[in-house]
Amino acid sequence: MESAQPVVVAIDGPSGTGKSSTSKAVAAQLGMSYLDTGAQYRAITWWMVHHGIDVTDPSAIAAVAGKPEIVSGTDPAGPTITVDGVDVAGPIRTDEVTARVSAVSAVPEVRARITELQRSLAGSAARGIVVEGRDIGTTVLPDADVKVFLTASAEARAARRSGELQGVDVHSTRDALLKRDAADAGRKTSPFVKAGDALEVDTTDLTLAQVIECVVTLVEEKRAGK
Repeated sequence: MESAQPVVVAIDGPSGTGKSSTSKAVAAQLGMSYLDTGAQYRAITWWMVHHGIDVTDPSAIAAVAGKPEIVSGTDPAGPTITVDGVDVAGPIRTDEVTARVSAVSAVPEVRARITELQRSLAGSAARGIVVEGRDIGTTVLPDADVKVFLTASAEARAARRSGELQGVDVHSTRDALLKRDAADAGRKTSPFVKAGDALEVDTTDLTLAQVIECVVTLVEEKRAGK
């Protein structure tokens, strides 16, 4: 009996919807690889800031988009990310990077570079892969076997993010989340929108365990050929 084809799962949605926690848990539970695409955009943004590139100048960003070597580890139990051999898992989560990632991500040359990396990782994942981001089901992997779009109210998202980032004001977090959503939805290249064939799951009133169970069921049904 031939083994089933590896399943590719695309999980999109804005920050604070439980996307990362869900994606990692689903991948771990089903023995699949995991890729946080947002970390890759944060990594290239960190490199730009670290090297003094003017991130308000798209042409300056485009000129060096191909320079950093970004390597993503895809073990859901301990995903890693390095830039030019340097572990940047911590530095990419700073406010400095967060404030600039939308501007860097909007540059077409950056998106082309990172999308190529993402497709290469997804294509080589022998056990299947869960890929989370903001344009996976629409642009990066439009032929993904399972597509999920997680949503939640702005208030719930802000509360979750503030809980992750201790001491952060909920109202300012909410404003920052909505500002990023608007910026990403308005960019010309790969705007942030829900794929037409994605299952939308509102996580506002769901526990993380319920969201994970929902996605795991979808993947298992796909594996079973339903």
